[in-house]
Amino acid sequence: MDFEDAGLYRNITDFARGTPTWVQHTAEIWTEAGLLLFGALFLTTWWRARRETTRAFAIAALAPLATAVAYVGSELLKSVVTQERPCRAVPGATTSLAACPPPGDWSFPSNHATIAGAAAVTLALARHTLLWLTAPLALLMAFSRVFVGVHYPHDVAAGLAFGALVAVAAVRLATRPATRLAQAMRTASAPAFVRWLTARPDPTGARRPR
Repeated sequence: MDFEDAGLYRNITDFARGTPTWVQHTAEIWTEAGLLLFGALFLTTWWRARRETTRAFAIAALAPLATAVAYVGSELLKSVVTQERPCRAVPGATTSLAACPPPGDWSFPSNHATIAGAAAVTLALARHTLLWLTAPLALLMAFSRVFVGVHYPHDVAAGLAFGALVAVAAVRLATRPATRLAQAMRTASAPAFVRWLTARPDPTGARRPR
């Protein structure tokens, strides 16, 4: 099957093959390492949210969980659509920089782009200023999946949108019960370790110095 953006896929992968070796290696590393960076951002955001209101902490704790929900949804969608990878399906395409995934590892939507889109928006929900960082990172990760040759452009575009929508919906639906749970975990009757994990706002309600 030849998709409308197959030509764009060929143009991007041809361009990728013409870039310096260090650019190719950087793209191959980034396409996976970007996931670790988002993981570090989840951890940092959770840690800082321990000083914030209970609702802010709940949203920060929900961010990685909502991203996981989006990932599972992406996997389920892949199993329904069963679209072949472009590195096998596009005629005349140059050899992909990354190893082409084995048959049965479907292309649509991109899991990496789904995770990136979900992480970008949930981190921004937890701390609005992070959007200036997470949005470019998500777009760069999505593009890298086409650059290394393992996804069509429509795979990553759909992944970004799907991840963002599912994750935002998950956070919105779970914020109220998560806030109640976090409040209970922050009470004096909770075990000390649990209270350390969630921390507690100052008794005055003011934020602690940073």
